[in-house]
Amino acid sequence: MKPIVLTTLNSRYIHSSFSLRYLYANLGELQQKAVIKEFTIHDRAIDIAEKLLAMNPEIIGFSVYIWNVVEITEVIKLLKTIRPDIQIILGGPEVSHLPDQPDVVTLVDYVIKGAGESSFKALAKNLLQGQRPDNPVIQGIPQALEELIMPYEYYDDEDLRNRIIYVEASRGCPFKCEFCLSSLDKTSKTFTLDRFLQEMDKLYQKGARNFKFIDRTFNLKVAHSTAILQFFLDRLDDELMVHFEVIPDRLPDALKELLVKFPANSLQFEVGVQTFDPAVQTLISRRQNNEKTKENLLWLRNHTQAHIHADLIFGLPSDTLIGFADSFNQLYQLGPQEIQLGILKRLRGTPINRHSQTYQMKYSPAPPYTVLQTRDISFEELQRVGRFARYWDIFGNQGRFKHTLPLVMGSEENGQHFQRFMIFSDALFAHEKSTWKISLKRQFLLLHEMLPSLFGEQENRVRSMLQLDFDRSQQKGHLDSLLAVKADNKNNNANSRQRRHL
Repeated sequence: MKPIVLTTLNSRYIHSSFSLRYLYANLGELQQKAVIKEFTIHDRAIDIAEKLLAMNPEIIGFSVYIWNVVEITEVIKLLKTIRPDIQIILGGPEVSHLPDQPDVVTLVDYVIKGAGESSFKALAKNLLQGQRPDNPVIQGIPQALEELIMPYEYYDDEDLRNRIIYVEASRGCPFKCEFCLSSLDKTSKTFTLDRFLQEMDKLYQKGARNFKFIDRTFNLKVAHSTAILQFFLDRLDDELMVHFEVIPDRLPDALKELLVKFPANSLQFEVGVQTFDPAVQTLISRRQNNEKTKENLLWLRNHTQAHIHADLIFGLPSDTLIGFADSFNQLYQLGPQEIQLGILKRLRGTPINRHSQTYQMKYSPAPPYTVLQTRDISFEELQRVGRFARYWDIFGNQGRFKHTLPLVMGSEENGQHFQRFMIFSDALFAHEKSTWKISLKRQFLLLHEMLPSLFGEQENRVRSMLQLDFDRSQQKGHLDSLLAVKADNKNNNANSRQRRHL
């Protein structure tokens, strides 16, 4: 039993908590008294509480984010009911912005705002010595990057085999996009390159092959970026996958010369476009050269085998459905493999809050604080785009309908890709009454029945494209027998439990 437990609830099992490993790495002499224990938001609160209490801790530190604050609140209620003497400390972005804090802070003993590596250690040391600070809110003190102990040795074999390995070569962001927590940073600082690459080599030698960089601006400092890319090029094998978040309008030749060398399935870029509307960009303090962004995305698609995951946000101040449709249409024609459509979320502490009155921004009171309505976008429109996003993830981003999807989206000359998929989305929801639990076989069936009626496509052409996609899907059986079933013929699972007793 150890007196300090560092814990959080990850969104999925394959995720690992980078922040907990940083806290643990920098505990110094307290490290031998601490342990990391991770759960997921899908675990029952009572089960989490039982496992934590079985460890008989004196201190529990929770890492709190927008995606786990509700579940963590339920766990803490149970812990404080059963063991009120346990000192509970919260940290993380969801609790770091006074006075805008969630109710969970009223249930605990201490909250650390901001950087926690040195502050958590100091607080835990005092508590174990019986010294309790009077102020329950501790202002975190950022350390110089060269003073931090890197956490990579604390990824264990289970992490390396089954989880995404998060790494960072820099911290901070010089840009001021108001919807993002990184807008609060003053600048971007890089870790010493030699030291960082030594740690990456150790991870690689231990078997790590899936590296996800959490740097907000990986390609900001080109000399740094090229050295890291070359490091991974020198270690290419069939299993290596490296994920970076990049600034879309900055792609100098030095980077291009390396990017063309990466084979398929080894490199993924997350590209935050967010909007192509100059007026919206100006309003939210986003600096983006749209023409350079388009040029770079086209170059990446035409000259590299990088997988491009591009982001758009709907619901930004002054945004409209028409404007968002235009951004989607422009981005779609650039050909990224995935377009992630997000609805604006009000992250605590971000400057986006300054627009709430002028643009009548109405947000959900519950996490993740999604925008529900604005001056220029109705609640109904936001709901429609939310369904569009879910269906797009199913039929567009999964890559299963390479041949059939263009029949939905229409020609580049027509350019009405968003409008056509919205017609499809509205019809799907009217038919299915849900955006979930649509099996792959049913997706084939729905496309077969809806494309002729919605867009006047010839049934033979639809069937031909579906056959090509069916062959790629490696589904068992034959397409003809699948399409013989009517889309109205849903499996009726009602009373299935009772029927099993007949």
